[in-house]
Amino acid sequence: MRILVGFLVAASAWAQVASMVVTAEGHRQKAVPEIGKADVEVYLGKNQVPVGDWRPERGALQLLVMIDDGSDTDLGLQLDDLRKFMRAQPASTEIGVDYMRNGTTLPLHAFTPDHDAAAKSLRLPIGTAGVAVSPYVALSERIKKWAPFAGRREVLMVSSGIDSLYYGGDLQNPYLMRAIQDAQKAGILVHSIYYGSAGHSGHSYYQMNFGQSYLSRLGDETGGEAYWQGFQNPVAFAPYLDDLSKRLQNQYRLTFESKSDQKADLQQVKVRTEKAGAELSAASRVWIRNGN
Repeated sequence: MRILVGFLVAASAWAQVASMVVTAEGHRQKAVPEIGKADVEVYLGKNQVPVGDWRPERGALQLLVMIDDGSDTDLGLQLDDLRKFMRAQPASTEIGVDYMRNGTTLPLHAFTPDHDAAAKSLRLPIGTAGVAVSPYVALSERIKKWAPFAGRREVLMVSSGIDSLYYGGDLQNPYLMRAIQDAQKAGILVHSIYYGSAGHSGHSYYQMNFGQSYLSRLGDETGGEAYWQGFQNPVAFAPYLDDLSKRLQNQYRLTFESKSDQKADLQQVKVRTEKAGAELSAASRVWIRNGN
């Protein structure tokens, strides 16, 4: 009888598998050291789980550039920096371009390895106050339409981060939280560059403050990076884009298993390393799927 009970308990624990992209960073902008599997620790909640696989991600990437159509038209001064960045990406990277307007996305160019064609599709934003509505609703919608892809999937969003659909005055914006959840479930990293919006909101301290906070939380919780220069529009995008290029070149695919009787779901995760001179950046939650 004891043997039978033991067998039933063991069988009830599902083998669950998770895979996520992790970015390695160097301390104080120094070169990023090579990080091996033995240097990595993974925690689901408070429990450490063994690392299954850890390998450099240098290959296939779909990078979606999403530009807020409600941005100030001065954004045109930064488009050359964006074009240079896009053209400089490796041949294994496919680039797509969408503009965000009225809570949805307008595709200007589908994912393509022709970086020059994608770069040429960039245009000035409309620059009309209110057309942005919510970049987070637009992001959620776009993620749901994103076809499965074997490699990495990442977003570079250019926006003020201001959400005119939410007036709660706090960080619990439901549209932001849904976008984070959708990105985490899909394993998509979201990076952003802050750029002020047209109209009154573009110089409202209250709205700019929350817009930047939303973008920062979006990056932190999806494993991406948020770039800004105080409340001023950046003089140039080039320094941010150079840093983003380095991040894309220092990413790893982490895979691990856990034993659980829970159904597939998003779970809190922490990835860390004690490798000297290195830090790891990853999403705060990961989708755990049934391995059966």
